[in-house]
Amino acid sequence: MPAGLRAASNRVMEFQDKILKCVDCGKDFIFTAGEQLFFHDKQFHNDPKRCKACKLKRGGGSSVRAETRTHCSVCGQETTVPFRPTQGRPVLCRSCFEQNRRTSGTQPGSAETQSVVAAMAQTGNSATVAESPVEAEPAG
Repeated sequence: MPAGLRAASNRVMEFQDKILKCVDCGKDFIFTAGEQLFFHDKQFHNDPKRCKACKLKRGGGSSVRAETRTHCSVCGQETTVPFRPTQGRPVLCRSCFEQNRRTSGTQPGSAETQSVVAAMAQTGNSATVAESPVEAEPAG
């Protein structure tokens, strides 16, 4: 092996702090030597584009749950649920859900739940009419 290649392969990478500009807010931020070493170890090829504050704003939505506004399959009352309803599955408001859980103790997909869906089909109620997503308040 030529001496030049051996020297290059044994060379220890030295990192120095870099000043980068955030693409969102335009402010300068420091990409530290430690962060660069982490990026190198993880084989990330691009430098970060956002400062820590903008990263938190962009990815910090995990504490906010998106809720969907719909109507209860049993009583017809408007309600919000913390999921996107799927076709053919009943959606219950909190009071009907609690009442169903207390009285029957049945699991989703049980004969009783399926009878609710069948009853809705006869009355023309839709089990999963998702009207509009609603942003919930942050959990805190």
